Amino acid sequence: MLSVRAYLAQYQLNVKNEILAGLTTALALVPEVVAFALLAHISPLVGIGSAFIICLVTSIVGGRPGMISGAAGSVAVVIVSLVVQHGPEYLFAAVVLMGLIQVAIGVLRFGKFIRLVPQPVVFGFVNGLALIIFMAQLEQFKVRDALTGQEHWLTGPPLLLMLGLVGLTMLIVYLLPRLTKAVPASLAAIIVTSALVLLGGLDTKSVGDIASIRGGLPQLHLPQVPLSWATLALVAPYALIMALVGLTESLLTLTVVDEMTDTRGRGNQDCVAQGLANVASGLTGGMGGCAMIGQTMVNLESRGRGRLSGVVAAVALALFVAVGAGLIERLPLAALVGVMFTVVISTFEWASLRILRRMPRTDVLVMLLVTVVTAVSQNLALAVLLGVVISALAFAWENAKRIRARKYVDAAGVKHYELFGPLFFGSVQAFAEKFEPAADPQQVVIDFRDSRVADMSGLDALHKLTERYQRLGKTLHLRHLSPDCRQLLRNAGALVEVNILEDPEYRVATDA
Repeated sequence: MLSVRAYLAQYQLNVKNEILAGLTTALALVPEVVAFALLAHISPLVGIGSAFIICLVTSIVGGRPGMISGAAGSVAVVIVSLVVQHGPEYLFAAVVLMGLIQVAIGVLRFGKFIRLVPQPVVFGFVNGLALIIFMAQLEQFKVRDALTGQEHWLTGPPLLLMLGLVGLTMLIVYLLPRLTKAVPASLAAIIVTSALVLLGGLDTKSVGDIASIRGGLPQLHLPQVPLSWATLALVAPYALIMALVGLTESLLTLTVVDEMTDTRGRGNQDCVAQGLANVASGLTGGMGGCAMIGQTMVNLESRGRGRLSGVVAAVALALFVAVGAGLIERLPLAALVGVMFTVVISTFEWASLRILRRMPRTDVLVMLLVTVVTAVSQNLALAVLLGVVISALAFAWENAKRIRARKYVDAAGVKHYELFGPLFFGSVQAFAEKFEPAADPQQVVIDFRDSRVADMSGLDALHKLTERYQRLGKTLHLRHLSPDCRQLLRNAGALVEVNILEDPEYRVATDA
């Protein structure tokens, strides 16, 4: 056991790590949140205020300590049309409803369904988000023409300076941990690069070139919309999509963090926390949000593992806006871009590329599809849903091909069919083709010792097979049905007529 002195020393070290990790994460949040707010056609201050509220609430009551939530781009993409067509007030109402839906999902414990997401889908999701983070940083290599207002890529010396500063930042992030781990490498890289730019008078893009972040803290603001069914009908579709997109990204990010830290978060608790955070954001005039995998990786790499790092990040955001906007706006974007590039490299599942040749073709297809759909459409819910559906259909197809039957006739002249493999909607056709009612004797037994009836399609197949034998004046018996199969038959009632042989030596199909 640790002594009291050693425990206190460890506690102080953890607190220091959490505080420094939180500060680093807050700096990485600013340009991302501002960019997402502009994407959604709302004020950057709304985005930062939302990030403050969401990050604070989820850090305190969330189900995954160390995970950072904020105003995310995946949600911002969904709300663009709502803001453009109806204004921000309807957005605030939609965010409140979004939060209530997420709370309901958590209370009903639907968060557990994230376990149904196959590993290739997780790989595709993570790789797609890494590409999204990478492409978002490329926007910082553009500059707006003061006369025409159009954006164009940096060229010449400004581009070389930007690339050099980005490279310097990444170099510090990779090399500093070999010398010391007293300070998070990302924070040290931001400080060194910023000091070089500010003290050297280097002319390069800064945070202030994106938008001003000067302002105050979020205040209570009830959505100014009519309380009517028409309003509900308008915002409900957006709220539902935002809720599903937000929880998809949050729960999958939670899964990734679990794997990285070898711990286990609480999915349903995080659903409730995300919902409460979005309700609070909507009631303070904010946009919706969810877990942000890029900033979460920054926090983890800076050794932020507990709730304190998220709280510090939220408080730092508030301080940046209230008292430190002048300094934060002068930070070079190259330093923050460099940090995010290192996050892209660490987030991308390079191992998934190394095992491509050893993966089943279906899994490779699913992973690539989810990656592409995530990166191109930024619709995370659609990408994950497509991956899960394709994986499920592939699984059903493979199991449908596994059903087979062994046939023999006993001394009493009774023909036996010993089934192997599940009987479900995918295998009913192959099941029906294995029987020969016209050529079979008067008594036929189907043995389900190594099989099971999985769904209503399987029951219907049994019913139709029984009718085929009955029309020929023959009797079909079922033996060794498992308890869940018998329950399915009882639930079907008069819809399915079969003969079940009672067997005192009954064993469940999965027994040895």
